[in-house]
Amino acid sequence: QVQLVESGGGLVQPGGSLRLSCTASGFTVSSRTMRWCRQAPGSGREVVASINSTGGTYYADSVKGRFTISRDNIKNTVYLQINSLQLEDTAVYYCNAPAFDAWGQGTLVTVSA
Repeated sequence: QVQLVESGGGLVQPGGSLRLSCTASGFTVSSRTMRWCRQAPGSGREVVASINSTGGTYYADSVKGRFTISRDNIKNTVYLQINSLQLEDTAVYYCNAPAFDAWGQGTLVTVSA
């Protein structure tokens, strides 16, 4: 059974950093494209970063230079390092394995002074 469990969200001030984690079970993260998506209040869900099986990465323009996606094959976990947080980064962040149409439960990131 494919399962994704996120953690690491929280309340942070503008300019701060967070690291989100997504631990997978039922498959190997290194063998599939993994994505981080977010949904801000009143907005649709958007892809912010992805990493494919060969390690290639993609970032949305709005997060380039601030977000870094990575994975730990031993822990079967995908990470999203978020730096220089901005107010508009406030959202629920979801881990996604599109090959299985699998989503985590989401973790809330709130950026506030």
